[in-house]
Amino acid sequence: MTFQTALFYIFAAILVFAGVRVVTARNPVHAVLWLVLAFFTAAAHWLMLQAEFLAIVLVLVYVGAVMVLFLFVVMMLDVNFASLRRQFRSYVPVGATVGALVLIEMALTLVGSRVDSGSVASGAAAVARAGGNTKALGMLVYT
Repeated sequence: MTFQTALFYIFAAILVFAGVRVVTARNPVHAVLWLVLAFFTAAAHWLMLQAEFLAIVLVLVYVGAVMVLFLFVVMMLDVNFASLRRQFRSYVPVGATVGALVLIEMALTLVGSRVDSGSVASGAAAVARAGGNTKALGMLVYT
């Protein structure tokens, strides 16, 4: 098993776990944090496939949209902010876990791209020589 294959299975396990936690979390703040982890893990899968454009679009659009949506929901509901401030310390472990996992995923994705760069398939190497997959996507869409 190659390093990239092992990374794929690790990221897939994290993605499934984060998805389950999104559905089973009782606290909406925890659910949103797990959803952010799921989006970043899916973006790591896109990066492993050398689809950088799709990875950054997923992070910018979905993570940004989810955070704005959550902000609007909090503003529209009659939320007791005093109780949220008292429970602030309960959010720190989940937030720190999600943040640490996102950083570890980014580091592993970068290390994986460096380790397996010699074993890139010929099609991916041709796309990289032609200017990257973003340019190839643009050529496909706009020609």
